[in-house]
Amino acid sequence: MTASAARPGRDEALPDRRKCLQRLSVLSGALLFHEHSRAGGQLEEPLADSVRSALSSAIANSAPPVPTFATTEARLSYLRWLSAMSDRLYSRVKDFPTRVELLQTIWYESRRAGLDTSMVLGLIQVESAFRKFAVSSVGARGYMQIMPFWTRVIGDGDPGKLFHMQTNLRFGCVILRHYLDRERGDLFMALGRYNGSRGKPPYPNAVFAAQKKWFFTG
Repeated sequence: MTASAARPGRDEALPDRRKCLQRLSVLSGALLFHEHSRAGGQLEEPLADSVRSALSSAIANSAPPVPTFATTEARLSYLRWLSAMSDRLYSRVKDFPTRVELLQTIWYESRRAGLDTSMVLGLIQVESAFRKFAVSSVGARGYMQIMPFWTRVIGDGDPGKLFHMQTNLRFGCVILRHYLDRERGDLFMALGRYNGSRGKPPYPNAVFAAQKKWFFTG
């Protein structure tokens, strides 16, 4: 076979190689979704007085919340949950006091906002992988990737406060509760609104998948 006859075979193979590379690129993007998803699509909008009050109090009060319980059994149930979640979170947050304070605050703020605690844990896993000082390419900050404009709308405009554990978790839970109310209880749509991808499945599905790690039946 001459060189001129051999060229078409090599040329014909190029489109197939391009297709393979394109498929690998799409697959890689899907696999990296969990690490790169951010809540940078939160939009500035009018807030109800109750929402504004809840966010303002988070900025004013820097003390971690202290759970209270009506019965001994309720306290024991919480302690069983805390022990189980601490074991699951160890690989991401090694320091024991930090891990306990983080879980205690997540438990308190999620219940305060009327949210499922396992879902909030799943959202934090997707948003920041439990990194306190995570910052996205558009400036979203902290555990729940809060956009800096929220501190301007609610507080003194200092975005550094979004790295404070309770402030970040209070903001994240209250904002998600706000979106859930706006979507009339539709969690799929509320999560999309939180991420700026309302109506699209990748982000809500990622949160729901991550949530499975944090279910507690004890």
